[in-house]
Amino acid sequence: MRTLPGRTDHVVVVGAGLAGLSAALHLLGAGRRVTVVEREELPGGRAGRLDLGGYRVDTGPTVLTMPDLADEAFAAVGDSLYERVELIPLHPAYRACFADGSSLDVHTGAEAMAAEVERFAGPGEAAGYRRLRDWLERLYRAQMRRFIDANFDSPLGLLTPDLARLAALGGFGRLDARIGRFLSDERLRRVFSFQALYAGVPPARALAAYAVIAYMDTVAGVYFPRGGMHALPRAMADAAAAAGADLRYGQRVTRLERSGERVTAVVTDAGRIACDAVVLTPDLPVAYRLLGRRPRRPLRLRHSPSAVVLHVGTDRTWPRLAHHTIMFGAAWHTTFDELTRAGRLMSDPSLLVTRPTATDPGLAPPGRHLHYILAPCPNTDIGPDAAAWSDLGPRYRDSLLRELARRGLEGVADAVEEECLVTPAEWHAQGHAAGTPFSAAHTFPQTGPFRPRNLVRGTENAVLAGCGTTPGVGVPTVLLSGKLAAARVTGVTGRHGITRPLPSRPAASATVPDRSGLRAPAGSPEPSPSSGAALGVCDTAPGRADGPQEPPLSPACPPVAAARSEPPQSPAADPAAPTTEGRTR
Repeated sequence: MRTLPGRTDHVVVVGAGLAGLSAALHLLGAGRRVTVVEREELPGGRAGRLDLGGYRVDTGPTVLTMPDLADEAFAAVGDSLYERVELIPLHPAYRACFADGSSLDVHTGAEAMAAEVERFAGPGEAAGYRRLRDWLERLYRAQMRRFIDANFDSPLGLLTPDLARLAALGGFGRLDARIGRFLSDERLRRVFSFQALYAGVPPARALAAYAVIAYMDTVAGVYFPRGGMHALPRAMADAAAAAGADLRYGQRVTRLERSGERVTAVVTDAGRIACDAVVLTPDLPVAYRLLGRRPRRPLRLRHSPSAVVLHVGTDRTWPRLAHHTIMFGAAWHTTFDELTRAGRLMSDPSLLVTRPTATDPGLAPPGRHLHYILAPCPNTDIGPDAAAWSDLGPRYRDSLLRELARRGLEGVADAVEEECLVTPAEWHAQGHAAGTPFSAAHTFPQTGPFRPRNLVRGTENAVLAGCGTTPGVGVPTVLLSGKLAAARVTGVTGRHGITRPLPSRPAASATVPDRSGLRAPAGSPEPSPSSGAALGVCDTAPGRADGPQEPPLSPACPPVAAARSEPPQSPAADPAAPTTEGRTR
């Protein structure tokens, strides 16, 4: 593995998101002096926090999967995730609702899920689920050490015995077809393949290797931190500070000073910070602009679909909603074509509704409820551009609420007391390429050693981290990107992220100090030996850009009355919305 040449005693990490904080902890553990600069007044980046009239809103990810990867960053400085954050296992991981009126609770324990599949689709499908689960576990083991938790210096790094194991498991076939070998019920196939969209590729075109996301979602464990997902970066920042990191919030990086091929200082709007090396965690366009260069690629980067996110605080909730509920439309292949090729809003949408107050009522005022509605949409490269969303956004918001009412959330529009609408216009303004927080799609030419590298040609002492570089999009992989970036500086690779059960803890009545300033119950529930995560989109859900370089832009949070405008005729897609047809870029 290549490492940075020369001195690396003092490292400046740009961005206090999950990638930057992970890098900082691993660097501190290897004896480096670390300064972290962040444009916002709090840590988190994409995993930020919005206070909305008494509602505590996570602006990004809505669950934590693979918590052992986060704990590995804490352990680098002799700390522990489990001492700082109370993790609550979610049972069920999520609820899937289908257009025919049926529903399925996705459990992470093997026996509970097999029983649910049998109830839902019969004993044959339950047997298929057991075989699928075994395949997912073997697929994960074949990929983790060599292909996910790994730095690549060239494509030759793929040539390991694990490559043959991955091929023998069918990892280079198509995801949808491979899932179909185990499950014939199309509804079940959706549950185990829908996540590929958030890697930017429809299941029919995605490599079967990306079923590893389904492993993370349905086998490895899904947890919700007490206090919301923002509790994780807050705890990571506290652990970094306790280990000696200099955390500087509210400072926007304006440029990098260079001497030849080395960065000598990071310049912010508050001053100059001399350094021996720098880790850059913003989205790729911002990082490349700071570096003054971008790598040559034979093909232009393709980006994942984007999303419209509507955060609503309501005076009621609906019994059919679990912590996570995915509402599938009747359309399937049409939806993917609209999102990834035609550049149109979904005509028959599949929606994710997250109700974090189902698990932590303290995130809302007493008697109130918090809901997070995510609708995938085309990115601005192929769909409506950023300017179009100023008019389209409020109308699409109204159509989404009407669609939810049709799907059983009666009176949802009238129940809204506080809200915040985020569209591709906001993602674009925050520095996200193509108006998507999900970064570059995980097509084969943009995966593993073919993904934008974390080393930068022409700059000796800069490393990239975050979802745009290796290994990719999602909380687990972004945490790993910070670890891999630190390894480029120090040469210390650490242990590989193999999931283990959470440690046993004292009785639930006991308390331990939470060094982030909270006090959390010490006895969080013990997960089952094999528990799973909610939905891929939850783990990669959007938030603010992971760095301080661009002027911050708060998501548009109009008053409820002002947010209501004349709705489009279609319940889900605005027929007047601009498409790529006839538009010049």
